[in-house]
Amino acid sequence: MKTEKTWYADVIVDISQASADRPFQYRVPPEMVPGLHVGSAVRVPFGNGKSLRNGFVIGFRDTPEIDPARIRDIGEIGDSRLGVQSQLIALAAWMKETCGATMNQALRTVLPVKQRIRPKEKKAIRLLASPEALAQASALAARRGYRGRMRLLAALRETPEIPMEIARNQLRIAEPQLRPLEEQGIIAIETQRVLRTPLTGAKEAGKTVELNPEQQSAVDSFIENYDRGDRKPILLFGITGSGKTEVYMEMMAHVLRQGKEVILLIPEISLTYQTVFRFYRRFGSRIAILNSRLSAGERYDQWEMAERGDVQIMIGPRSALFAPFRNLGLIIIDEEHETSYKSEQAPRYHAREAAMERARLAGAALVLGSATPSLESYRRALTGEYRLLRLTRRAAAGSVLPKAGIVDMRRELALGNRTIFSGVLREAVEDRLRRGEQVMLFINRRGFSNFVSCRSCGKPIRCPHCDVSLTLHGRNRLVCHYCGYEMRLPDRCPACGSPYLAGFGTGTQKLEEMTRTAFPRARVLRMDADTAKGKEGGQKILEAFGAGEADILVGTQMIVKGHDFGNVTLVGIMAADLSLNTPDFRAAERTFQLITQAAGRAGRGSRPGQVLIQTYEPGHYAVRAAAAQDYEGFYRQEMAYREAAGYPPAGAMLSVFFSAGREKDVIACADACADAVRAVHPENYGARAVGPADAPVYRVKDAFRKIFYVKAGDCAILIKIRKIIAKTAADPAFSRVLLLYDLQ
Repeated sequence: MKTEKTWYADVIVDISQASADRPFQYRVPPEMVPGLHVGSAVRVPFGNGKSLRNGFVIGFRDTPEIDPARIRDIGEIGDSRLGVQSQLIALAAWMKETCGATMNQALRTVLPVKQRIRPKEKKAIRLLASPEALAQASALAARRGYRGRMRLLAALRETPEIPMEIARNQLRIAEPQLRPLEEQGIIAIETQRVLRTPLTGAKEAGKTVELNPEQQSAVDSFIENYDRGDRKPILLFGITGSGKTEVYMEMMAHVLRQGKEVILLIPEISLTYQTVFRFYRRFGSRIAILNSRLSAGERYDQWEMAERGDVQIMIGPRSALFAPFRNLGLIIIDEEHETSYKSEQAPRYHAREAAMERARLAGAALVLGSATPSLESYRRALTGEYRLLRLTRRAAAGSVLPKAGIVDMRRELALGNRTIFSGVLREAVEDRLRRGEQVMLFINRRGFSNFVSCRSCGKPIRCPHCDVSLTLHGRNRLVCHYCGYEMRLPDRCPACGSPYLAGFGTGTQKLEEMTRTAFPRARVLRMDADTAKGKEGGQKILEAFGAGEADILVGTQMIVKGHDFGNVTLVGIMAADLSLNTPDFRAAERTFQLITQAAGRAGRGSRPGQVLIQTYEPGHYAVRAAAAQDYEGFYRQEMAYREAAGYPPAGAMLSVFFSAGREKDVIACADACADAVRAVHPENYGARAVGPADAPVYRVKDAFRKIFYVKAGDCAILIKIRKIIAKTAADPAFSRVLLLYDLQ
């Protein structure tokens, strides 16, 4: 900035204060002008008090918005150790504009307020004295009968450094007894911080692998473009088992050699230690890791290591995108199609779009990888917005894609088979058990039964706080998967008093029980959100299955994400059409992706694999394309549907969710916002408004919900329309209504 004029800074005040939800203008003292930039931490006067509050500069201007006499000066430049980075502040501003969030919501996302966790420390006693001084101290302790001190000095004669824990527990000497020796200079008590890490036990080996020609070609293309400064995003489209991870590692190694840092995003569901250890064996202690199962202390230490520059790689789910790296060179998003990359809370950002913006701000490269890319990413690759790299064959020698068969369960029912196992699947499982090979059975629903209903009146047992039925877990526990409400299975129907209650539908628990009954000699494990609870629950299940301690693994999509078991030669997809009938325009895409990913677990070793897809809709194009591993065929049919209906990525769509504890409030606000949009004739923008209507689940946690849609040719139009909605909803009459925007 030029210093000859007066400058004003827009400052967002203290991101922990929800009331300070907008930027405030402050005058920049001339002496501060050279040292301030977007993202700088500052201390500013705020309110009636004289104390200064923390704030962050989000912009500058040379004309005031209000009377200059009312504008106060910035008090001081803040502590640079806060780790505030200009690119993250700019990313928050982008997020606010694009996702319809407040600036505070965006800042809390990209600059999370870290709870201060007490550091974990270890103490050790180190010998300082010469042998002569040690002998004198030992003699003095013997004369005075200080037995604990005698034991310690004798031990120090053998080992000059002893952990405090051993001194306390084995030598039976308390810390206060050490002070005289410390004061005399005989010993020193040293404290060392111990970084909490989930990677204990991993062996760092610097292990590399030899790439096949396809993998090497992908790496060479990346390096060539990276070194000449080309930062066009890359879509690495590789079939299941094609070795995308090895390609990532070579890309990462190249960027690290240039002194830059790397963020690797992995879906939470795939973020097992089996996955992380593959990277740890290559890059060792240069890695920090985040996931939801870490303790608060571990999360704090991992973030601290990144902030201090002690690590150069951050691996984690979408929140890892905001790692405080100052020299970011590469962002990789593995399984970029995964739904967990979309935030369900404000701001409703997608990690893919946020990563594109952060990469642009940092001058970093962005690589997206998947065997089943999202339609958005593949369309961008076809139009040239992304660079497309293909891996068309499996990396392991002799490994090929499994043969897939579709089983029509309607025909099974007509033949009198009322079990969940078709005849062909039952025979295939028996065959694998005889041969000592392993089987995976996938069903995308946890619990014992989908719902419990009364056979007399036909009414299901519903959640008292949400408009959904409760799911049966085990034999007598009913759970709401929306709000977490639990109750015991009643003896009688709450509606009519009938004792005839029964579970309908099949979840993983029921499938496990049926599997044990159908194959009594098989060793069966189950992996879902219930059995994988706790820090290492899922890891132990996967390790046991990988070690051959079970013949059959039953589970939800947890078992089909990124795991590599060479002895699995059969995958049974129990109900391939479960996700086809969900109220979501992406239902067919999600079904195709799930089936393809599940099928990819079979035959990853040297033995051929088989996949059996059980379905009541065998003719659906998503099922048939997944069985044939035909992504392009699926893409063509699905895009025809999207273009006809105006759904993304053929167009852009804004979804506005309204929620309130009082039904009349949510109806009034939703209607007023829809009227405001239609009053400006959205069709003049090339947009079309739909609704408002009841949300698919109208009541959740005792809150009523409405939804309103606007479709348009591009996002810029929808951002204008969103601002009209936000202005209408700002009416004090709607203060009880919460709004959530989703721009796709």
